[in-house]
Amino acid sequence: MSLNRRNVLKGALAASVATSALKVPAAVAQPGPIKLGFLTVKSGPLASGGLQMEQGVLTFLKQRNNMIAGRAVELQTADTAGNPAQTRTKTQELVERFGVHCIIGPLAAFEALAIDDFIRSSKTPNLTVAGAEDITQRKPNPWVVRASCTSAQPSHPMADYAAKELKLKRAICVADDFAFGHENVAGFQRVFEDAGGKVVQKIFTPLNAPDYGTYLSQFKNADCLYTGHAGSNGLKIIRQISEYGLKGKFTIVGGFTPIDESLLQQMGEDGVGCYSGCWYSAALDNPVNKAFVAEIQKDYKVDPGVYAAETYVSCEVLEQAVKSIGGKVEDKDALNKALHEAKVPNTLRGPVSFDEFGNVIGNIFIRKVEKKDGKYVNTVVKTYPNVSQFWTYKQDEFLKNPVYSRDYPPAKNLE
Repeated sequence: MSLNRRNVLKGALAASVATSALKVPAAVAQPGPIKLGFLTVKSGPLASGGLQMEQGVLTFLKQRNNMIAGRAVELQTADTAGNPAQTRTKTQELVERFGVHCIIGPLAAFEALAIDDFIRSSKTPNLTVAGAEDITQRKPNPWVVRASCTSAQPSHPMADYAAKELKLKRAICVADDFAFGHENVAGFQRVFEDAGGKVVQKIFTPLNAPDYGTYLSQFKNADCLYTGHAGSNGLKIIRQISEYGLKGKFTIVGGFTPIDESLLQQMGEDGVGCYSGCWYSAALDNPVNKAFVAEIQKDYKVDPGVYAAETYVSCEVLEQAVKSIGGKVEDKDALNKALHEAKVPNTLRGPVSFDEFGNVIGNIFIRKVEKKDGKYVNTVVKTYPNVSQFWTYKQDEFLKNPVYSRDYPPAKNLE
């Protein structure tokens, strides 16, 4: 049988194509999105803080076109309503139904404590913003990293400044009656009294207290009032101090939540002269913070406060960790290790690193409310660099003592 040259070439070409097809590698499957769980509060007295937390996360993702380390981000937001049982239910849903790779939040210390065992058992990396002390102290959760602070971490330097630089001697402490309030008051009391001051009165108010008049009428003679309120409660008590004619009777100092940027314009003149210890101020002069403040002001018509900043900086730490593992967030052990080992030199709050328990080491700022160019601002008057959760105390000795609470350290100077 004679062979037609055209048929031979066609056959050869077909064989060549078939052979080449065998050599083409299979298409590499593209990784799915990074599934980021977010626990916040959208109702109740803590809702003002919870809504700001959401602004921080959304601003971070917007600036990066919803991408981290080259991977799209799928954000799953859950409203805890500031309720421990609901926080636990929502956390389980994020992990078991949505399969999130990491969780940011929750807000309140009692919420963090409610999900502590589930975070451990599910081995879910958790960038908490709750201040619950023992999660990074005597009962450290190996899956928790905190880029904001413990409840008392800013209270320590605030007390140091109040006693040594403001020369205050007698303090009244008032705060919300839950773990966060107890812990941040305890931290203030310990350092203030170690520096020679006296806490002569401690008052804890219900989280949902509609009015503080009953408590203000109980105030003893003092030159210092420390407030450890959270959410919108800081605004309420500062206003009522003025309404009851008490402003100027003592110097008002606070923890990192009550005298917040998001509340300053509403506080108005009532807030002027108040001091607070915090790891953030909207007035911080660095490129990351300037861009952050401008974005929040543009999108939400407010100045960002600590609640927005704490979720934003948590996202900054997450981004650093995800980049360091090449985006492979499905490896939970690797992601968790990278979060704990993260060193981020240029966050909106400045440089941060983490101790062996997963708690942040970073700057704490003493802020004073001033009016500048017709606007109320938290001006930084002093920076305490590289503050750890143990302040200047020796870590081993610190951990031998009970966790900060209503009753520890003992109140020896109450009147």
